[in-house]
Amino acid sequence: MPTDLLAELESYYDAVPRAASRVEDFGSLTLFVREGAGWPYYARPALRADAPPPSVSDVLEVRARQRELKIPEAFEWVAETTPGLREAAEAAGLRVHAHPLMAREAGGPTGEPHPLVRVLDADDPFLAGALALPHVAFAHPGTAVGTAGATELTAALTERATDGALPGYQARMRAGQVVVAAAVENGVVVSSGLHLPVGTVTEIAGVGTLPASRRRGLGLAVTSALVAHAVASGVSTVFLSAGDDDVARIYARLGFTPVGTAMIAEPA
Repeated sequence: MPTDLLAELESYYDAVPRAASRVEDFGSLTLFVREGAGWPYYARPALRADAPPPSVSDVLEVRARQRELKIPEAFEWVAETTPGLREAAEAAGLRVHAHPLMAREAGGPTGEPHPLVRVLDADDPFLAGALALPHVAFAHPGTAVGTAGATELTAALTERATDGALPGYQARMRAGQVVVAAAVENGVVVSSGLHLPVGTVTEIAGVGTLPASRRRGLGLAVTSALVAHAVASGVSTVFLSAGDDDVARIYARLGFTPVGTAMIAEPA
């Protein structure tokens, strides 16, 4: 087990939300509460030497606080680092999902550039579409081709036009905290994703493709562009969580190998 790598990832998981959230401590858990618009954060194991083992009471207390704040009752952790949290989460009434946690081997392939894919800057006219696309893609999980496409993306853009999230992302992009890549075809964002660098570590996240554009290698091409950007920027550790084993096999083409198990707990 790559214990040094997992320790590095724990530090990263604790650091990333702090740039845009306030922190509330609940014994064995830390709750990150996003300040401003954007994807809500989660609770995860406290990164303290004196943190107690996970407990059902801590999970229940965090859930109550999340409901009070009207934010999702979401918990994330790495199974190999905090094995006891699954039992506590399930005992507290949460449903737990396990996903392959993968890191890219140094010197691994980056893939060929795709003609539709590019890294966006903060003023790119397609940035709003790239940020809205995961709301459509993740509402239709899996890799199967579907019917949701430009019409659904337009609806997602309209729904989020006034939520205030875009300026926050632009500010973080200019600060080098977020990098967004997208595939654009016929004036429509059809796939997108981002990576979130902290020092020499980054996570690739939010990679999705409109169901109508799936099975064309666009998600892999977006991931490849993000990997290439991270490596060119001096990042040495690039990791991600795959949706399932089938998706993990796709990421393996870019040199990603399993290093652990990413856990997500949420209400049933």
